[in-house]
Amino acid sequence: MANTTVADPDSGLTGAELAHRYGLRVAGERPSLSEYARKLWAYRHFMTAYSRAKVASSFSNTQLGQLWQVLTPLTNAAVYYLIFGVIMSQGRNVPNFIAYLCTGVFIFMFTQSAVLNGTSSITSNLGLIRALQFPRAALPITATLIQLQQLLMAMVVLAGIVLVTGEPITLKWLMIVPALLLQSVFNVGLTMIMARLGSKITDLKQVMPFVLRTWMYASGVLYSVTLFRDHLPGWAATALECNPVLIYIELARYSLLESAHPEHITSSPTQLWLLGVGWAVLFGIGGFIYFWRGEEEYGRG
Repeated sequence: MANTTVADPDSGLTGAELAHRYGLRVAGERPSLSEYARKLWAYRHFMTAYSRAKVASSFSNTQLGQLWQVLTPLTNAAVYYLIFGVIMSQGRNVPNFIAYLCTGVFIFMFTQSAVLNGTSSITSNLGLIRALQFPRAALPITATLIQLQQLLMAMVVLAGIVLVTGEPITLKWLMIVPALLLQSVFNVGLTMIMARLGSKITDLKQVMPFVLRTWMYASGVLYSVTLFRDHLPGWAATALECNPVLIYIELARYSLLESAHPEHITSSPTQLWLLGVGWAVLFGIGGFIYFWRGEEEYGRG
């Protein structure tokens, strides 16, 4: 009887070569940077809807509901004003200290809350990550969008505080829009960095409140930034004056407060805008690339 064995067309090929021949890809494989950006853009409606749902649900079990979006920064500002404005008399050195302080608190809390939520955005959504295939960068971006929505409501209150304390409405108020956009881009990039680090170092979430509290004291939130030059060596004062959160706080103060400049801001408006753009570009692009490089790691282990 004749031998009728059939030749194996794939004999001698490695697993990788076979996968390539038949168009197979590794599950969860990291796409190219451009493809990743396109996929992320396709999920923009999901991120917007998800962030709105998270904001609505975050205060659903409280009697005052979303009013806490305004009450939280106001309460913080009131406490800081009592300590630094009344007890420590820092208000003597800054005209309209109430508006000066509230602007710093509201702007800093935008970055603070985004970073805190972004640090745990991967570890707190492991079920979603393992169940669905989507660009993981959607999670830290959503964390920033949530805080941006809360900030916008707080800015309405801040505008009222600024007016009640005697500041006039000027065309410079329009500059708050690009200032907040730059800070939002910076926050997205920083949140992506912290999300990847937080997915690797699970204890990072416990450490971040102390880091952020130190950052707040170094950002001129609670007192005049001119104190840096009065009490620190020149190099240290210069380093603190380039602090990105301080830059965005100063841009907001420059936009809203006539009484806060020029002697109560760290740099000229041109320098502030250049630094603000520089930090946004550096962290926006750098944070996105850093997070993308870890795309295959998220949700595993």
